Amino acid sequence: MSFLGIRLGNEAQLSAADIESLGVLAEEHGYRELWMTEGSGRDSLTQLTAIAIATTRICLGTGILPMFSRSPLVTAMSSAGLASVSNGRFILGLGVGNRPAVEDGHGLRFEKPMEHLRDLTRIVRGLLQGEKISYQGKAIAVSDVSLGDSAPKDRLPIYIAALGPRMLEMAGEVADGVLLSWTAAHYLKEAIKIVQGGAVKVGRDPSEVAISGYLRVAVTDDIAAGRASLQRQIARYASSTHYQDFFRSTGFQVEMEHAQRGRDHSDNLAMASAIGESMQDEVGVVGSAEVCLARIEELREMGLTKPIIAPVPVGGLKESYERTIKALSPILN
Repeated sequence: MSFLGIRLGNEAQLSAADIESLGVLAEEHGYRELWMTEGSGRDSLTQLTAIAIATTRICLGTGILPMFSRSPLVTAMSSAGLASVSNGRFILGLGVGNRPAVEDGHGLRFEKPMEHLRDLTRIVRGLLQGEKISYQGKAIAVSDVSLGDSAPKDRLPIYIAALGPRMLEMAGEVADGVLLSWTAAHYLKEAIKIVQGGAVKVGRDPSEVAISGYLRVAVTDDIAAGRASLQRQIARYASSTHYQDFFRSTGFQVEMEHAQRGRDHSDNLAMASAIGESMQDEVGVVGSAEVCLARIEELREMGLTKPIIAPVPVGGLKESYERTIKALSPILN
């Protein structure tokens, strides 16, 4: 049975009971990992805790935990707590986030993001390994801090979410895995090469770094509705300068020229329509289960050894998640 994971978007339309039932459904259908996003609204950790209690096998990851909103000690404490609740099934996914969310939403300064993430990862790693840490980094300093007897007994994987080359390289240097997102198929091999180069740079075996990534998938026979939903999702991300720059750097300059014309264009049909089928097919897949599974295998052969399905809703949100989980089930396919 090939590896397949599932991403839940932590949408407000889903109740805590909905989230828990989707986690149970994913486990029953053979998914190996479940990743929970965090942006605004509910935090990811409490949602994953609910799923951990209701399941026994599926691994649970934060996809991602924005690093500026929590100190290294709180991050390590939360990770140790979820590792305990899940009996060692937790994966800590960390990411930089973006300046508007950090400064406007959290009231914090978005400074030295690369250095901050590198320092955070090193401190949290040491804490989770049971060490007492005194560390003077370029962005973070701590002194004589530890988790005491609460540190997990087994190694807890740390993944880094990465878009651009510098972050991809750092994931290869310091993380157990990289979590890609919106990575165009034509750029996938290059992105993986950069991650592996980062590992080699610090004397690591590149095979030690898992290559994981989200793939937006709309399982539907209504191709027009599926493409429209994927268009809107791409457009919503492209309303952020951060993602605009990333999309532009990976070959979608024309689409991003349109994206610049309006920040809130995700609900504007004219702007969303600028995201053509070529871009849609590079960053997602729309179609029957057979079409979607074939695309997953193509990306797996390109090196995406841990694909994570990110369902694109067509119709009701919960029903879309359930339909996707069942249709792409590793057990049934």
